Amino acid sequence: MLPVLMFPQFDPVLVHFGPLAVRWYALSYILGIVLGIMLLRKLLLLRPRAGTTELADDFLTWVTIGVLLGGRLGYVLFYQPSYYLSHPVSILEVWHGGMSFHGGALGVITAMVLFTWRYKLNFLAFADRVTVAVPIGLGLGRLANFINGELWGREAPASLPWAMIFPTGGPVPRHPSQLYESLTEGLLLFLILFTISRRQSVRERPGYLAGIFLIGYGCARSFCEFFREPDSFLGYLPGGITMGQLLCLPMLAAGLVLIVNARRQPIYTGLPEPQDQPAEQN
Repeated sequence: MLPVLMFPQFDPVLVHFGPLAVRWYALSYILGIVLGIMLLRKLLLLRPRAGTTELADDFLTWVTIGVLLGGRLGYVLFYQPSYYLSHPVSILEVWHGGMSFHGGALGVITAMVLFTWRYKLNFLAFADRVTVAVPIGLGLGRLANFINGELWGREAPASLPWAMIFPTGGPVPRHPSQLYESLTEGLLLFLILFTISRRQSVRERPGYLAGIFLIGYGCARSFCEFFREPDSFLGYLPGGITMGQLLCLPMLAAGLVLIVNARRQPIYTGLPEPQDQPAEQN
């Protein structure tokens, strides 16, 4: 039998600048958003055009606020509402952790609604391009969870070659579920979305890519929840499901509605082509 792996003692702080500490988790958010915007600049120019590179740059502030505000409020409302209602000041104590993807998704959707309304863009066409970039941040965020030694998995058989003992997970070997999520919600979902987004016939159906993202994430997250230890303050819900799986159900339903609706709508022709900057044709 192979020896069980011990969790590497990563330092959650990447670097110190005097009293300022740059943490891996914060870096994952920053890098995910920056790389996502860089990709969005390219995706918006593909025919039919859904925006400009300048609009992608402007969206940086909007999406950052949406991710941070939505992620924090989502965690407060979905996971520990009674605690935070009793300790409202703790809502601001983000350095203690506590971010929800589903809340962050609602925050980004709100940001996209306001942004596309402000600049008179097609919401679904813009959302299609944004969702292709989202898995980059998801994958990096789960890697940061692993480095922090948090959100570890359920107990695993000691014979599993990659079973691991986490410092805060007791003496039992566990699934490194953070890596499962990074590979499925991050890398795999990105490859699927990016490959499909190369087809102009798909981009001409606003909402199609967003629907694939919602279904893809819902399936990946629900699958990984079978290996992830539920939050101690929640445990399992009736029927043995987890809160993460429950929150994925409306995502799956919304994704299916978007795909069906996209196939029924007229072809999207996109924004007018600028005279000095033709759109890419891939």
